Amino acid sequence: MKSLSVFLLLAGWSITAFAQQVPVIRATSKTVSIKDGPTFMKNTWTIEPETKPDIYRTSAKKVVFYTDVDSISVHVKPGQQQDFYILLNGKDSALTRVEFQPSRLEMLKKAKKYNYADKRELPAFTYLSPDDEALKRIRRELKLDSIAGSGNEISQMINLMHWVHDIIRHDGSSNNPAVRNAIGIIDVCNKEKRGVNCRMMATVLNECYLAMGFKSRFLTCMPKELKFDDCHVINMVYSTEKQKWVWMDPTFNAYVMNEKGEVLGPQEVRERLINGQTLIVNPDANWNRKNSAVKEQYLDNYMAKNLYRLESSAASGYDQETQQAGKWLTYVQLVPLDGLNQQNTKSENLKWNSYKTLITNNPDVFWAKP
Repeated sequence: MKSLSVFLLLAGWSITAFAQQVPVIRATSKTVSIKDGPTFMKNTWTIEPETKPDIYRTSAKKVVFYTDVDSISVHVKPGQQQDFYILLNGKDSALTRVEFQPSRLEMLKKAKKYNYADKRELPAFTYLSPDDEALKRIRRELKLDSIAGSGNEISQMINLMHWVHDIIRHDGSSNNPAVRNAIGIIDVCNKEKRGVNCRMMATVLNECYLAMGFKSRFLTCMPKELKFDDCHVINMVYSTEKQKWVWMDPTFNAYVMNEKGEVLGPQEVRERLINGQTLIVNPDANWNRKNSAVKEQYLDNYMAKNLYRLESSAASGYDQETQQAGKWLTYVQLVPLDGLNQQNTKSENLKWNSYKTLITNNPDVFWAKP
């Protein structure tokens, strides 16, 4: 306890007095499990002594931290922060703080308001024709007609989504491959026996949909915070039979339905979450065929966080995000009125892709039918 003792002496505190004010627990491993309310999350937290304080935010009333040798129970109250130290290997002290924050669903409900009168100039969304030679190659080499089957539009969309989920393993920490198109991503996964993140999975499915003649975009779903460690990317694909966008998520093998079993699109899912209406996730939704994607965790928690801001490319096509000098990409982002970013941004890179992000508060523009 040398470093912590020195810290206390320099601060003019005795160890006894300090222990009465800020609890200390021990650890010999950097990974910590957390019970957040009724939810147990194994090895979900990493001890970082250099981060002071390292803040854990929760809407639960009680949180329990479990190190490999110790534990601490923290009662969470709005407006009050609860501090404790984790002493790693008897020498590195990590100040850890627990703070209350409203649930992600409550935060999403406060982001209900848009401005349907927002007339900022935006490019029309475009979709690459299935007659494009690169898309024809994808359709032929990946045998997409056989995978999609001969059923109706929705069944074909679901079959293609299931297939991408089954042939590609999700790995959120993996590096993006150099070639970012359907055939290239699948080849890298097979040759290197590795997975890719949700954006790459959605890229593969997007090109498969376009190759089959379906209008499709991959949709980046983000939280309110402008700096974040996690977001999610899914697909929105247009059904001419249903005259609507449909939610397809290859990472979780998931689509979403209402109480009648009708498939829903991202706009409908967001609105139903906010209004407390029925949402049903397909029973075979899962992550890497290991963990089921149940509605409470997948929608009420994870996607409630990530449906705050939504972004997609203005031009949906082939090999969109493969890095190339002089290449400009334009994205359109739908932001609620209380969003933290309300201005267009531009980032120019002389070596790789450059970006423009155009903001709108008008959902009618963002969800425009193709």
